[in-house]
Amino acid sequence: MSAKRAAIFDIDGTLVDTNHLHVVTWWEAFRQAGHHVPMRAIHRAVGLSGGDLLDHLLGDGRDTSGDEQLSAAHHTLYATCFERLPALDAAGDLLRALAGRGWEIVLATSAGGAELAALRGAVDADDVILGATSADDVADGKPAPDPVQQARELAGVPSERAVFVGDSVWDMEAAVRDGVTPVAVLSGGSPRADLEDAGAHAVYQDPADLLAHLDDGVFADIEGAG
Repeated sequence: MSAKRAAIFDIDGTLVDTNHLHVVTWWEAFRQAGHHVPMRAIHRAVGLSGGDLLDHLLGDGRDTSGDEQLSAAHHTLYATCFERLPALDAAGDLLRALAGRGWEIVLATSAGGAELAALRGAVDADDVILGATSADDVADGKPAPDPVQQARELAGVPSERAVFVGDSVWDMEAAVRDGVTPVAVLSGGSPRADLEDAGAHAVYQDPADLLAHLDDGVFADIEGAG
């Protein structure tokens, strides 16, 4: 069996503090299109791909002719923040620490194109990131396992030698479906109980908290397994 192991990361809310920016810009896009969608509902849907998010919030039996315009409005509003997206404390340090311990670092995110580039720029750790699976690369986004599976295959490791770190229930469900170990952070705003119910094996406050516990958590367990 290969000794390689993969640390797969979501970005929004996990490595970069963007979830509430998504909430506000989706809310404004909905408002412009004449939809009243509470911010709390939008927050719980963040992490889904654009089409799935619209289905989740507006219902999948609706007239979808305005979906493309809605998504474009959100992207335009969110893009105004690209140059100032804030990385969460120790996000880059966490990736570099794991890479230094022999982990392949791969990203699995609903973001793509210029948005993904902006997020990677905020994290500023491309020197240790092997690659990324984005919304542009898979047919189905999270909670389907496709993004996690493709990221893991990019690293060339079996599911039992991979950890997926995310901040949403959709992240945890995708990890469970692919058979990798789900680890959650609270920095995206999802409640601990929801993350644990969705399958999280461990829950940390944020990347800095996870970095401080690399020697006594899931990552250490997999390293110890050889």
